[in-house]
Amino acid sequence: MRESGDSPAGGLAGCAVVEMRRYLLRPGGFDDLRRLFQRWLVDGQEQAGMRLGGQFRDRDNPDRFVWFRGFESMVQRHEALEAFYLGPVWRTHRDAANATMIDSDDVLLLRPTDPAHPPTDPVSLGGPGTTASTTWAVAQVWSWTTGDDPESTLAGLGHEVLRQRLGVPVAMWRTEPSPNTFPWLPVRDGRHVVWLAVFPDAEHWLDAATRLARDERWRRITGRLAAAGATDELLHLQPTATSRHPRPAGGPAGWQDIAP
Repeated sequence: MRESGDSPAGGLAGCAVVEMRRYLLRPGGFDDLRRLFQRWLVDGQEQAGMRLGGQFRDRDNPDRFVWFRGFESMVQRHEALEAFYLGPVWRTHRDAANATMIDSDDVLLLRPTDPAHPPTDPVSLGGPGTTASTTWAVAQVWSWTTGDDPESTLAGLGHEVLRQRLGVPVAMWRTEPSPNTFPWLPVRDGRHVVWLAVFPDAEHWLDAATRLARDERWRRITGRLAAAGATDELLHLQPTATSRHPRPAGGPAGWQDIAP
């Protein structure tokens, strides 16, 4: 069991393979799943060889859990998943975890963009807070199936515009094209680019979003993406107590997390 104050071993910088996982939970199931993660599943997965990144509640849908985990390679991913899902921690807690879920198959299999834009160092772990975190994480998922490939536009000029206008580090990943070698855990078809940024609070995000919306370069980029058939989802996320999200730029040294 993880104790308050332990230094994080997680974080996704340097991971060649990253999963972005979005679970639709039964009403009221978020707190039950969060407690399982906090007490058992973070350590259990890391002991199996995974690296846990951000863990979030979707602020626009409180019954959705969004989280990231990383691996050294596709081969190491298979080994780590097999070790965990056939091991004692998952065997003990899987029924309780699965009981919280309606859908756990919304999963993107990703790798760093070229050029790579990895996350910054994660926030140090703290104990569960007594109030909801003010930290405001934002992720955008661009997806497409046919037509021109907009990845180079997003990873190049698009990332630079995001970094300049948002004023914080922006992590970015693209689709990992290798076959899913652990078919017991499905992944979504299609091609995707995901970016993630973290702000001290909602006010900082709203100011940044206004700057981005006014940028003519960003409007041209998003116009080209739409013309290429790409769609996007913008997620507003709240970190949990065991989240390894990137440290918010300009924020205070300590963070309060979702209450137990």
